[in-house]
Amino acid sequence: MKWAPFLVSGIFLFGGFASAEGPQVTRISQFSGKAVPRFEVLKFAAVNGRKGPSRDQEILWRYERKGLPMLIIKESRDWRRVRDPSGDEVWVHARMLEPGAAAMVQSATVIHETADAASPEVASLEAGVLVRLGDCEVKWCAVEVQNFRGWALREALWGADTGEAGL
Repeated sequence: MKWAPFLVSGIFLFGGFASAEGPQVTRISQFSGKAVPRFEVLKFAAVNGRKGPSRDQEILWRYERKGLPMLIIKESRDWRRVRDPSGDEVWVHARMLEPGAAAMVQSATVIHETADAASPEVASLEAGVLVRLGDCEVKWCAVEVQNFRGWALREALWGADTGEAGL
């Protein structure tokens, strides 16, 4: 299993630490008609990441985390080359991914009431927590996790660099 559980603010959520560069250049894919790179999320709780774009290729990773944001960096007709939050790159069948407004906390961070570090703290999150992603400003993104809503620093969120969002 690639992702292990973590205790977060007294609540069990599932996560794993991540760090990777955001997308640099965007183009439109001839296969999906969507921008590449872009973020999508894992559609299922068990998804195989393969060495190449075929079911005959070796499985390099088994992702066991529905909703995990993945950066699509290349496409073929039925397959997507993705980068996971740890920076590993594998091929995933297109059916295993779906658009989603999610991000993963990359390092311990605090959710604030407003997009201002001086505003009251709403919750503390450990690395690996998945959040629903709302609108993003230059430095802040609206997020929601369980019953907590507020603003987190964009740089602390894997999945907040590109893509559609909305709470």
